[in-house]
Amino acid sequence: MSPARPPEGAQLPLGGTARSAKGAPLLPQHEPEQRRFTLATTPPSVLDYELAPGRVVFTHTGVPDAYRGRGLAAQLVEAGLRWAREQGLKVVPACSYVAVFLQRHPEWRDLS
Repeated sequence: MSPARPPEGAQLPLGGTARSAKGAPLLPQHEPEQRRFTLATTPPSVLDYELAPGRVVFTHTGVPDAYRGRGLAAQLVEAGLRWAREQGLKVVPACSYVAVFLQRHPEWRDLS
């Protein structure tokens, strides 16, 4: 699985719901013990993070090649950002995908 990287000039979907091969919605799951958000793809799509006092550092977004272009990385990032906002955490985008996502979606900039 390679890191999720938006193509230059690509539009990142927001708020959509990805679906499995059988049509069931793929909803992000928070796995706090592993410090990650996942989607049930095979292998799993992930947004990894580390915690620091008052902030969350998003370190890696990965989506299997077979699932690219369906908005899964954006869905994971949005779930992570919602959680950070609920927890009152500032966001450090160590992952390039998260950094670009934040640049393109000003509604999340208060977390930076």
